Amino acid sequence: MDIKSAKFVKGIVGQNLILDRELPQIAFVGRSNAGKSSIINTLVGKKDLAISSSTPGRTLQINFFLINDNTFFVDLPGYGYSKISITQAEKTREMILWYLESGEVAPKKVVLIIDANVGLTKFDLEMVELLNEEHLDYIVVANKIDKIKPSELSKKKRAITDVLKGIDVIYFSTKTKAGKGELLAKLSS
Repeated sequence: MDIKSAKFVKGIVGQNLILDRELPQIAFVGRSNAGKSSIINTLVGKKDLAISSSTPGRTLQINFFLINDNTFFVDLPGYGYSKISITQAEKTREMILWYLESGEVAPKKVVLIIDANVGLTKFDLEMVELLNEEHLDYIVVANKIDKIKPSELSKKKRAITDVLKGIDVIYFSTKTKAGKGELLAKLSS
């Protein structure tokens, strides 16, 4: 995928006319603070298209970005740990499940982002299970590899691949842009 243009269109919290548009959607999902917004910014080559924050739980709606006037990148709120109330966390969880399970939306592809340093959490494994149950086409991206000591990287990668037997993982860094070309190629297929 060669990205020539990218712009924020709107954020939603439920059914909306934007879902009726006939454009393919590529959804980005992952634990709070795994780097979903940062990966979108890296892919499109803009630092501030998707708002990112060091505070977990910053994204509280489903944000739509129009890419090349023919595809939506969809930034879903993070799941798991975040600095929001239990009530808001439950609303966020329900919003993610609605987007992925309702049948009202059929994302062309889902990019599941995990923190490579943290590894697969219980919530990440539940998301893998959900994506498999819903028969969604997905890619696993292990982000933040630049934060891992070179001597630890092989061990961290092995821990991830041992759990995700047979699932390809793209190892990514928004800082060094490692994995960017590979992810863009997978988004095109």
